[in-house]
Amino acid sequence: MRVSEFIKKHVKPLLCVAGLGIGFINGFFGGGGGMLCVPVLAGIAGLSTKQSHATALAVMLPLTVVSAIVYLVSGKVDINVLFPVGGGFIAGGAIGALLLNKLKSDVISVAFACVMIFAGVRMLF
Repeated sequence: MRVSEFIKKHVKPLLCVAGLGIGFINGFFGGGGGMLCVPVLAGIAGLSTKQSHATALAVMLPLTVVSAIVYLVSGKVDINVLFPVGGGFIAGGAIGALLLNKLKSDVISVAFACVMIFAGVRMLF
């Protein structure tokens, strides 16, 4: 059985396993799950670039809320930083979502790849 045939036959279980891994990574590192979720949704679920990004955002919202509650309850969150940064995230998220709808898929893919490469290189140094 070819890999593509295996994926088509087992899409839902593969997405569940991927979701478990991505959720763990997001919870453990406090973010970054969306960077993994987008290529998984494109590769396993066969979603378009825009669908992958939009679905990743929709999936990450409840995951982020759960992770945030765990960190809040454990006292790991600096409330003085939470609200100013949170406000910026909300505004930036709205702007990003609007741009996602307007930009071509190729532009989104290149921008996403550049951000991933920059983040990877930055983590090395």
